[in-house]
Amino acid sequence: MPELCGIELEHPLINASGTYDAIAAQKVFGDQLLEEFPFSAFVSKTITPEPRAGNEPQRIWETPAGMINSIGLPNKGLDGFLAEDLPQLAALPVPLIVSVMATNREDFSRLVREVAERDEVVGIELNVSCPNVHSGLIVGEQPSETEALMEALRPLTEKPLIVKLTPNVADPGSVAVAAAAGGADAVSLINTLKASAVNPVTGQPALAAGHGGLSGPAVRPIALQQVRAVKSACELPIIGMGGVSNGADAAEFIAAGATLVAVGTENFRDPRAGFRIAGELEKTRTLGNFAKVALDLE
Repeated sequence: MPELCGIELEHPLINASGTYDAIAAQKVFGDQLLEEFPFSAFVSKTITPEPRAGNEPQRIWETPAGMINSIGLPNKGLDGFLAEDLPQLAALPVPLIVSVMATNREDFSRLVREVAERDEVVGIELNVSCPNVHSGLIVGEQPSETEALMEALRPLTEKPLIVKLTPNVADPGSVAVAAAAGGADAVSLINTLKASAVNPVTGQPALAAGHGGLSGPAVRPIALQQVRAVKSACELPIIGMGGVSNGADAAEFIAAGATLVAVGTENFRDPRAGFRIAGELEKTRTLGNFAKVALDLE
C-alpha cells in the first residue's frame, strides 16, 4: 500500500489541484462518487486569503495533445472555503490535502495556520507560482525565496507541507533542494508551462488574458525529465504529474522517481480517469514492464 509522508493510501493516483471539482461531481453522481471515488487522496482547488473571481473568459483553449488554461484561481477565499467547501470535502472517503497560495509570507502563514488547525485536513500543498509582493520575485523560481518561505511556514504545523514546483525554471532540482532545506516534506511537479495561442478566426489572442498554462500529454516528456532531475537532486517524496492519460504514463512517472502520480487534464475528458488509470497501472506493475520503462527513460 503506497503512502506519502505517513499518509496511507489505497493506490498511487491522486488528482492535480484545480482539475476535479469533487463538490460538483457529487451533485451529479451522488453516492456513487463516494463508493467509487477516483483518487486515493483529494487535493483541493487552490485557495487564496481573499475571494477571487478568476480571469475573464475565454479561459480555456484546446491545443494538439493538450490545453491552455488561464482560469485565474477563482475561489471563495480562506473564510469561505473553511465555512462552505471544507465540510463537503471532508465527507469524501479519502484523505484531504488543501492547496494554498499567497503573495507574501504573512498571508501564506495565515493560510497554513488556519487550514492546518482543521482535523479534516491531512496535508497542505503550497502553490508557490505567484510573485512575492515584498521582493517581486516568483517564490518557486528562486531557491532562496523558496527556502525562506518554508522556514517561515514550517514551525506553524507538523502536518505535511508539499511544495508544488513550477517547470518554468532552468534547474528545478535546486528549488527542490531549497524546499527540503527549509523543511518541506514533499514536492509535486510539474505545474503548467507558460503558453499562448492565437484564435485562427480573429487573429487575436485565444485567451482573454493573452496567455496561460499548457497541460496535457504534450508536456509529459518535460515533466518526466524534471521529475528525474528532482529525484537526483534531493530525497523528498515526489508527486509526479504532467500529461498522465493511462496506466503506462503513470508507470513512467514512478520509474522516473515519483512516489505518487497526479492526474490533471485527463479528468476533463474522463471523470473516472483516476480510477481507470489506477487499474491500468496495477496491470503494468511487473518487473519486466518497469525495467522496460526505466530503460526507455535513459
